[in-house]
Amino acid sequence: MSELPRLSGRELLKALGKVGFVLKRQHGSHMILRRDEPWAQTVIPDHKELDRGTLRAILRQAEVSVQQLNQLLME
Repeated sequence: MSELPRLSGRELLKALGKVGFVLKRQHGSHMILRRDEPWAQTVIPDHKELDRGTLRAILRQAEVSVQQLNQLLME
């Protein structure tokens, strides 16, 4: 199993943008992202460092594995 990286909300936003997610709106410190095909929506807190459980939940909602995330971060 790949290790979960330590990321800020902005770093995760940039990585998920590479798989089709776009920032729809922001409400306070929460960024709402949406992807049309296949449809998915998730909320990312705009924090300096995301908690590991929060990051795992976001990845699950976005249907992105930890391995895919690590590859996106290397691109």
